[in-house]
Amino acid sequence: MRSPAGSILIVVAPSGAGKTSLVRALMDARVQIRHSVSFTTRAPRAGERDGEDYCFISETDFRERRIAGEFLEWAEVHGNLYGTSRKWIDEQTAAGADIVLEIDWQGARQVRSLYPDAVSIFIAPPSLEILKERLQSRAKDSAAVIERRLAAARNELEHAAEFQYIIVNQDFNDACQQLLCIADAARCRFTQQAALRPALFAELGIPPG
Repeated sequence: MRSPAGSILIVVAPSGAGKTSLVRALMDARVQIRHSVSFTTRAPRAGERDGEDYCFISETDFRERRIAGEFLEWAEVHGNLYGTSRKWIDEQTAAGADIVLEIDWQGARQVRSLYPDAVSIFIAPPSLEILKERLQSRAKDSAAVIERRLAAARNELEHAAEFQYIIVNQDFNDACQQLLCIADAARCRFTQQAALRPALFAELGIPPG
């Protein structure tokens, strides 16, 4: 099978570490990077659009798709099911797009088992105390919810060693630059460049992948 021209970028972080803002800045800076739109059984929130934020489907539909093997990874979070379309990602990377997956560490394991060349990135806060301050400053959650998020963050951080890259988001601009460098380096790997420029390497008798 010919290697894809695009890369899969796995980005994992505890709530409040700044993952969403960093990924948004990454996609604004690199036109070839696209965000994977997950399937979910939860109801849309205010302002969310079907097909853009998530693909909203029924639980029955989700389970049928899962059994059929359509999902690259899936997980149940707070009683709702979430899954990533494997077919869509294969099509996008084959066409040369780099795909960002914002998933948890369990989903990251599933993706890496199927795509060993996927680039895994963990976004960490400078400390749990600073993370707590950030969560409190958002003024969105109760004290009990914040404590649950902190407990979840500790659990996520315990799996940080499983990732190729760790970005400590102390300064947003620095963290953003580091994320851009990782994405650019992934695209400069031989496998991706050979797939993007097959004619160049064909002249040298080097197969694209």
